Amino acid sequence: MNSFLRKPWTGRIGALLGILTMALSLRAAVSAVGPLLGELGPELGFDATTIGALAMLPPLVFAVAGLCTPALIRWLGLEKVLVAAVLLAVAGQLGRAAVDGVWPFLALSGVVMAGYGIGNVVLPPLVRKYFPDRIGVVTAGYVTLLAVGTAMSPQFSVPLAEAAGWRVSLALWASVSAVVLVPWAVQAARDRRKGRTYDGGAVASAASSPAPGKLNPWRSPVAWGLAIFLAGNSAQTYVYFTWLPPYLTEHGVDAATAGSALAYFAILGLPVSLLVPLIVPRLKQPITAILIFTACWIGGHAGLLLSPDAGTWWWVTLSGLGQGTFATALLMVNLRSRTTHGSAVLSGFSQGIGYAGASVAPLLFGVVHESTGSWTASFAMLGVCIVVMLVGAVMINGPRRIEDPAGAGRRRKAALYPVGGTEREDAHR
Repeated sequence: MNSFLRKPWTGRIGALLGILTMALSLRAAVSAVGPLLGELGPELGFDATTIGALAMLPPLVFAVAGLCTPALIRWLGLEKVLVAAVLLAVAGQLGRAAVDGVWPFLALSGVVMAGYGIGNVVLPPLVRKYFPDRIGVVTAGYVTLLAVGTAMSPQFSVPLAEAAGWRVSLALWASVSAVVLVPWAVQAARDRRKGRTYDGGAVASAASSPAPGKLNPWRSPVAWGLAIFLAGNSAQTYVYFTWLPPYLTEHGVDAATAGSALAYFAILGLPVSLLVPLIVPRLKQPITAILIFTACWIGGHAGLLLSPDAGTWWWVTLSGLGQGTFATALLMVNLRSRTTHGSAVLSGFSQGIGYAGASVAPLLFGVVHESTGSWTASFAMLGVCIVVMLVGAVMINGPRRIEDPAGAGRRRKAALYPVGGTEREDAHR
């Protein structure tokens, strides 16, 4: 084990590349469809209702996948569940590129989202299992690539469609997903050859790996706190992705600029995704960073409400930097668990409940606007999301872990974090 930790990347390169390529592919197929709706929509028969259904698919399916995936992991193991997720995503992407109707397209999009929803849950425990000594670094890499994938597919989908048609454009993203299997196959072959498994970063024989204990996230304040935090954060993000362009155009911003503002919002996820996992574990109180990002969200919301056509880029910049709360949520999955099993349970529960809560936000934002005839009440709803997010932030700020029994967090605080100590005892960067 000592030599393993002295050479932290030796024997784990396949796992590292597998985690990073999976992260790159997770959002590509989700964000690739929107820019192509102008071409594929009339051909397949999309209308306002089915476009709305398409927009709600990702968070709803992610929620279901989040709640179901921990049981699959317990039954099959992380790596097998990852392979199943990739195969679902590839099959769904190839299938929907070949259909001729809107409802088959939606059904197969649901298959794609199921694959990626499972992938969302699997990534944090994979980081915990293979890289407990490099949680911050690896999390920074994969969260950054999540943002890259989100921004990359809209950028290339339209040129690909213009060159070869929308069907080819959608199908090509399946190859990005399929590539994920290559490094994991190499990692599995190497581990079988060496006769080893990973449990908390230690190399051990397969026979020595302990069976995980059963955890009940429904009774865990940590799990509920992270779920609430993720719900409040994701609700704001989904509202922006759905409503920012139409809101700006209604206030006199031209369509091209409004689209660029959304792309800029997405791109701003890159720097915060890279920096958050490297900085937040060094803070004695993670809520310090959360409050800074929350202030960015508040400034962006307020600016867009009060002066959407003047200072637009400043307001979008603030809201874009607020996305650091999402990177923080993913990081906290491993900072609030001690074991691979705990990370899997916390990841699944928080994403399941969190995405379920966030899925209704874009719909409510529009409904409130239509019923009141004003955007003020809709933006007030974003204020409610911020309050919800902060409630969750308080619940996950302490040192307690999902594996701890009631009251254990306070008893362990002095041992885990002596005076001047930080979260780095867990992240080991």
